[in-house]
Amino acid sequence: MGKYEEFREKYPSFVYKAYHVNETKNTVEIGYEFSIPGLAKFRPSWSFRKPENFSVKGDLTFDRLAFSLGMAEAVSYWKAVCSPKVRVECGELNEEQKQWWKRLWFMGLGELFFVNGISADQDSFVDFVSTGSFDSSLKEAAHDPRGCLVPVGGGKDSALTLETLLKSGMKCMCYSINKRRSITETVRAAGLDSDALIISQRHFDRSLIELNNQGFINGHTPFSAIVAFSAEITAYLNELKYIVLSNESSANESTVVGQDVNHQYSKSFEFEQDFHYYEEKFLRTGQYYFSFLRPLAEFQIAKMFVSHRKYLPVFRSCNLGSKVSPDVWCGECPKCLFICLILSPFLTMAELKKIFGKDLLNDRQMLSYFIELIGQSEHKPFECVGSIGEVNLAVSLTVRKLEDNGEELPFLLREYKKRGLYCPETIDALNYDYCTSFNEENLLPDEFKTILRKEMENLL
Repeated sequence: MGKYEEFREKYPSFVYKAYHVNETKNTVEIGYEFSIPGLAKFRPSWSFRKPENFSVKGDLTFDRLAFSLGMAEAVSYWKAVCSPKVRVECGELNEEQKQWWKRLWFMGLGELFFVNGISADQDSFVDFVSTGSFDSSLKEAAHDPRGCLVPVGGGKDSALTLETLLKSGMKCMCYSINKRRSITETVRAAGLDSDALIISQRHFDRSLIELNNQGFINGHTPFSAIVAFSAEITAYLNELKYIVLSNESSANESTVVGQDVNHQYSKSFEFEQDFHYYEEKFLRTGQYYFSFLRPLAEFQIAKMFVSHRKYLPVFRSCNLGSKVSPDVWCGECPKCLFICLILSPFLTMAELKKIFGKDLLNDRQMLSYFIELIGQSEHKPFECVGSIGEVNLAVSLTVRKLEDNGEELPFLLREYKKRGLYCPETIDALNYDYCTSFNEENLLPDEFKTILRKEMENLL
């Protein structure tokens, strides 16, 4: 019997017991109570900034938002034992909502199941039992939200979204979960003052880490769903209409070849559609959630991003490096290598080295990650990286650029040619196809489509 079966038998239920809302003059605090009976209790919490004249007292819509963020948080704690039953003793879920959350948890945990060798199916891996209800005295509040909330993570994608919207004359506020230097520097580089950045504080219950250290199940969870629900709360408290994400079409590609396992599931268009539906039907805030960069691939984003050179010294996209302060490029992970590769056609080798602090393309320790990124392995790295096709295009363009300039190819690019992957005859056609492509599977309102198409003119 494996860990999954053993823990499910020993800990058959997980409880979402309660959420508590406490309002101060400038903040709303939300505390959660989860438990695995017989093993552990968890009390994560959040703190959200709000204007002094805004109150959530008696507001049913806000209670729904607070409860829903708890459902998104709960999966991180539930996964330690993967209990077959989740008792939801607060809020309320109808049958359609139960199926919605079941789908998010299952698809969002695809990588965790794959990496841990867990064989699970969507129908039976968990059942939600809803025994609570919302306070009958609460009423839906009337709101007329306006303006944009742009979640900023410190990377190139959100920097490009913010720059493009501001240049078009859009009024934007920025959002982040906790504070990082790359985020504050990105907002500053965009020309906004510190008040334009709304920071929520997420307080993770570290007792879960103790369970991980004891050998309980650990792995990737759908963090972008937490971003989505917490951004909804932030937009609601600050009466902002559009929640403008920066997820691209490349996030739709499965991480594992031939399987529906996507590290970026909660960044995919599939989730975006699902969340948009859930918001309209069950939250009803009047807000509109979408990704501005959804029509584009990572290759297009990289080419557009480097034209805004003020962000090059401040952006960071390394997940490992984000765990230290100030956040850095670790220079050792597949995400660092991917960003280096996707930018390499548009920057010099010296510029790349300056960004990452080392010569990644000559680092032999990066070979295994490189092989995964170019599609010569059974799966891509379990990171937020672009599609195999666009990585190959970026590498090919860089090979041609360096050879045309009489420069020596770095180790990884020599390896690329040695494998027979470099095909100069197809580069120009592929480059044109990528630069002109516009994925119509998106939720962009027309005014945002117009802004994006205008920015895309620079690609050619």
